Amino acid sequence: MAFKTFLFYAIFVCLFSSQTALRTYIIQLHPQRTSASLFPSKLHWHLSFLEKTVNDPSSRLLYSYRSAMEGFAAQLSDSEIEFMRNMQDVVAVRPDRVVQLHTTYSYKFMGLSPTTEGGAWVKSGFGHGSIVGVLDTGVWPESPSFDDTGMPPVPRKWRGVCQLGEGFNGSNCNRKLIGARFFSKGHRVASLFPSSSELSEYVSARDSHGHGTHTASTAAGSAVPMASVLGNGGGEARGMAPGAHIAVYKVCWFSGCYSSDILAAMDAAIRDGVDVLSLSLGGFPIPLYDDSIAIGSFRAMEHKISVICAAGNNGPIANSVANVAPWVTTVGASTLDRTFPAVVHIGNGKILNGESMYPGKLHPGAEKQLEVVYLAGGDRGSNYCFKGSLPRDKVGGKMVVCDRGVNGRAEKGVVVKESGGAAMILANTEINMEEDSIDAHVLPATLIGYSESVQLKSYINSTRRPTARIIFGGTVIGKARAPSVAQFSSRGPSFMDPVIPKPDIIAPGVNIVAAWPQNLGPSGLPEDSRRVNFTVMSGTSMSCPHVGGLAALIRSAHPKWSPAAIKSALMTTADTTDHYGKPIMDGNKPAGILAMGAGHVNPERAIEPGLIYDISPNEYIIHLCTIGYTDSQLFTITHRNVSCHDIMKKNRGFSLNYPSISVIFRSGISSKIIKRRVMNVGEPNSVYTVKVVAPEGVKVRVRPRRLTFSRLNQSLSYRVWFILRKPTGSRRAGFGQGQLTWMNSKDNRIKIRSPILVTKSSNK
Repeated sequence: MAFKTFLFYAIFVCLFSSQTALRTYIIQLHPQRTSASLFPSKLHWHLSFLEKTVNDPSSRLLYSYRSAMEGFAAQLSDSEIEFMRNMQDVVAVRPDRVVQLHTTYSYKFMGLSPTTEGGAWVKSGFGHGSIVGVLDTGVWPESPSFDDTGMPPVPRKWRGVCQLGEGFNGSNCNRKLIGARFFSKGHRVASLFPSSSELSEYVSARDSHGHGTHTASTAAGSAVPMASVLGNGGGEARGMAPGAHIAVYKVCWFSGCYSSDILAAMDAAIRDGVDVLSLSLGGFPIPLYDDSIAIGSFRAMEHKISVICAAGNNGPIANSVANVAPWVTTVGASTLDRTFPAVVHIGNGKILNGESMYPGKLHPGAEKQLEVVYLAGGDRGSNYCFKGSLPRDKVGGKMVVCDRGVNGRAEKGVVVKESGGAAMILANTEINMEEDSIDAHVLPATLIGYSESVQLKSYINSTRRPTARIIFGGTVIGKARAPSVAQFSSRGPSFMDPVIPKPDIIAPGVNIVAAWPQNLGPSGLPEDSRRVNFTVMSGTSMSCPHVGGLAALIRSAHPKWSPAAIKSALMTTADTTDHYGKPIMDGNKPAGILAMGAGHVNPERAIEPGLIYDISPNEYIIHLCTIGYTDSQLFTITHRNVSCHDIMKKNRGFSLNYPSISVIFRSGISSKIIKRRVMNVGEPNSVYTVKVVAPEGVKVRVRPRRLTFSRLNQSLSYRVWFILRKPTGSRRAGFGQGQLTWMNSKDNRIKIRSPILVTKSSNK
């Protein structure tokens, strides 16, 4: 395989080595121009722009887009792209960008059960008939999570393919994994000289990294009994929508995920006929008109496709949330109540809490007492356990303390092992605090929180010969408070659209067990010779496919619902309390809207929400006008040629019919009115009354306070007045939070809750 891949790259080196000044650009075209009709196909029309610019247009063209966007991706020089910018019918030119990748128990944690009559799985037929498209690193099709035993035939609407490639052919697809494509042109021209370790990449939809296999199985993997990671986390593995079909689109490679490849995959997925798109990837937030994911997902939304995206792993920093388009469901990460204790007994008698997926009980000697060493100081990065930084004479046979950060957690263990170390304590630093993302380490190891690491280092520094032993406790369920917001989960508000609070929702994303390629060790490192069918990973990358699978369940139960209706069902039924009935926590404080959105997803309630907030594509356009987007920027995003000036005149006082409510009080403003519209999707004759928890310092009035529905799918509107109470002191910028809930008068289990975020800004 490595030779084939090397030859593949060598060909591209020859093709492009003489064109080192070329860069990949995405050229967006006007979709309604009559000039397109003069050509036999959209491809010919796209090539005509290159024919006016370069001598050999076909060699420069990478992709021709027609569904996610009208336009193409091509390699152009600086002078060529300037000429292209000024051509008629060219709407926008964007350089290719690279973004990065952001379960045996989680379905039980969220209350899903195959035996509960009237439950979400039963009502949706386990996702029967829905197709989940996953944009990621590909798939390992032989994984038992993609077995199609008991799956129904491929839906008639499916128009996708099982693309041939290296180590991948038509027989790798089945009734579960119904399609697989790969998109590598943007990556190839940007990465002409891969390192030797990178040459093992499969030039096909086959997964070389594991991330895509993990996310695809989380969304819609088949039931696999007796699944575990080296004996830990054992149980029956199931995806969120085990009866749904999966279509894989490989867009991420060793150098990342290029926007030209992502857009090409979305373009194909729209035509293929997916119902849900799950994208566990992204970067830092950028304006929507520069964001290929936002632009492609708008087109997907118009085709009734729910787009679910990871919020990002840059928390707890404020304003770090990514994938913030209002038509996208943005998912943050939460914890489970499942732990893998691996406590540290240090020589002074104290016990430090830690966690690990290392199978210590299976290895005699893994728990023996050892001398502990922490190599701080110097300029070799020994405290981080960089490769080559640990002298064998200092760490041989000892337990090595490695600070978390910079290099990978499991990678540190490999460095310790190769340097002769016998065990490792991975110590959180102040930035990680008590966050506990664990790994299947290659040697006896555990992760301890920041407070424990301070105690450990104090002991080491005050003791001539410090010692410790790790005691591995296996798998423990139900004792930890959960869910809570993961420390790494990106936070709002969004600079790109401060009116819409993001993230929308949180879902399990810490220590998630799911499928894994059989040619990789559970740590994912090349030095790891162990082989497994499942491994553990953490990140909003893991949260995203949870919600992607749940969106498929709702789509199966309610096939006519729009993506906005599905998002509304997920958000308005979310939990704000943990399994102990206490507020969901964010570190040592209750979680707010900008950390957890509407709350933690609750599929058993979301499948029958009672009321929904629906949004049409035109309403998104009005919203973009109200937050200051220009006509040209709006056209780039939506392909709609509109006048925001005219739209604003016709829609004074407009507020997007979003499931959450956000009000911004700028300097000099003391009252605001917002309007919302709800549709009855429950019993035909239903009555709802409102209950409000007002943000501090704000008076909230709702009219009407009672909604009476006489039929199914009937819509009723209400208004909410927000009035700032007279300040007792100086007015400062800040946030206030509350909630508005519609309560069903006959069934108190049906509650449609909207979080309220009030922003007091000192700006005019």
